[in-house]
Amino acid sequence: DSFASVMLGLGSYAPELRLTNEELCQRIDTSDEWIVSRTGIRERRIASADETTSDLALSAARDALADAEVASEEIDLVVVATITPDMAFPSTACRLQHKLGLRNVCCFDLEAACSGFVYALDVADGLLRSGRYRKALVVGAEKLSSIIDWEDRSTCVLFGDGAGAVVLGLDGEGPRLEGFLCGADGANPSLLCQPAGGADKPASEETLRHREHFLKMNGREIFKNAVRVMEYAGRTLLDRHGLTPEDIDHVIPHQANARIVEGLSQRLSMPIEKFYCNLEKYGNTSAASIPLAMDEARQAGLFKPDELGLLVAFGAGLTWASALIRF
Repeated sequence: DSFASVMLGLGSYAPELRLTNEELCQRIDTSDEWIVSRTGIRERRIASADETTSDLALSAARDALADAEVASEEIDLVVVATITPDMAFPSTACRLQHKLGLRNVCCFDLEAACSGFVYALDVADGLLRSGRYRKALVVGAEKLSSIIDWEDRSTCVLFGDGAGAVVLGLDGEGPRLEGFLCGADGANPSLLCQPAGGADKPASEETLRHREHFLKMNGREIFKNAVRVMEYAGRTLLDRHGLTPEDIDHVIPHQANARIVEGLSQRLSMPIEKFYCNLEKYGNTSAASIPLAMDEARQAGLFKPDELGLLVAFGAGLTWASALIRF
């Protein structure tokens, strides 16, 4: 496709502070062995108190612009995927625009939870193809530590903070976006949600007392659904493009849980060696997880010219998304 968007540059950022399993064990009743055996996570990064989601996004975005050798004034579209915006409004994308010193261009946030970055790529790709925009900055950024209940051992061990970014254009050198599939099933939002703070349950003394401003998750149900919908998102996209799992050289899955990735590997009949995982270092960084992993894999020199990559994610909603990339 001569109009396929190209990833002109990639960037990522993780806060300096590492919170290890051993340190978590001093706060809550758990063990390193328990966390590693069930999740594959050994440590996660935690942003400092004065670091906002837009700050994390800023570091990743600067990285991506430098990598693309694109001047900030060339960007005319900014999309930030996040479930932890600096504030409900204005958008984190607008705050990022100001911090980057970008001109007055189209900026908005996109919320599809852990599928958010792939959703944002799909949206930005479509807007670029429309001819109305020339170059897009797409960022996945999360400060999940700001909505984690550190007394809930079933969730607090899973999540971390970080950001990843790409610069997209219609011409130039770089990995090409060759196809997308995004979907959702909103039938059971309570499986993974932040119950209070929105129009449904505005903040009150009662919502604070019931700790409803923190992330809540039904881990068992999410696990079952995650493997199923990621297999569907991957397989359906491959089918549409006349491809089989054997045609894929690299899979960059959403980094939620090592056992979910192993389950997906089995369901797609793809060797686990094709899956890039860095969640042992970062935990689940939601919308940041795929761009963070993709940038790290690229810096490690894993992608060879003309190889085919598959991005695949699931998130609260439930949402799911996949993308094909030709390196």
